Amino acid sequence: MSDTQCQTPPWTVARLLAWTRGHLEEKGIAEPRLSAELLLAYALDCRRIELYTHGEQIPSPDQLTTFRDLVRRSATHEPIAYLTGSKEFFSLAFEVTPDVLIPRPETETLVERVLVHCTERDQPDTTLLDLGTGSGCVAIAILINCSGVQIVASDISEGALVVARRNAERHGVFDRMRFVAAPGLDLPPEVVPAGGFDVIVSNPPYVGEAEMATLPANVRDHEPRVALTEGADRLSVYRILAEAGSAVLKPDGGVFVEIGAGMAEAVCGVFATGGQFEHVGTWRGGSDPHDRVLGFRRTG
Repeated sequence: MSDTQCQTPPWTVARLLAWTRGHLEEKGIAEPRLSAELLLAYALDCRRIELYTHGEQIPSPDQLTTFRDLVRRSATHEPIAYLTGSKEFFSLAFEVTPDVLIPRPETETLVERVLVHCTERDQPDTTLLDLGTGSGCVAIAILINCSGVQIVASDISEGALVVARRNAERHGVFDRMRFVAAPGLDLPPEVVPAGGFDVIVSNPPYVGEAEMATLPANVRDHEPRVALTEGADRLSVYRILAEAGSAVLKPDGGVFVEIGAGMAEAVCGVFATGGQFEHVGTWRGGSDPHDRVLGFRRTG
């Protein structure tokens, strides 16, 4: 056999994609093809589509070293979004770090319902509280698609607020937001508008303590626990909103919350207690099999 026949084929872009897809599939990584594309595009600093138009390209040694490290880490279930530092949400690119929950497609339904609500009310100036803003993806997507909104974004995590501020600057809406480190609705008085907010929106932690062990490893072991669970009680943040929301919300103001699978009845029950809110809608998005968003109106 000649020396030429013994040579190992070069690690072209196409070969790297094929090998990595198979490797990640063996390791039980979700969406192995997409994961391989995202990691290689990040290592090569190119768009995903360019991977297929430059399939015979041979990455440089430094690019290969970077890519191999990313693949090694992803095979241990480290989230792809944290490895690349970016996640798309509502057709926008957001910076993400381990300080924030990775945006999910189902949360886009929350944005859609708030946008519909704001459009229907047609107020020249709408004030909104984003409780537990995380990366700021919900608030920023609303601001970009609704010009008359001003938002106070609160979070218990200072690290999350740092990321949210950078995302607001990146998308040009920083001047329409105020950022507050606060637990629950314990907000500084100066950030609450006279008469209260028009809308409160929240994607709160709603995973029960017992459920944490059943989550996929990439979520359970890497995403911020404070953004996933409040402990044994899945309803604690909803109770805060139902019991104290009227203190910071205008009469007739709206509350829109994301919920977990099977939680609609329990959360509606929480808001019904006390008679300060009425249920105005339940929504799920696209092919989502679960109710995902609940809407309430302050009546007290």
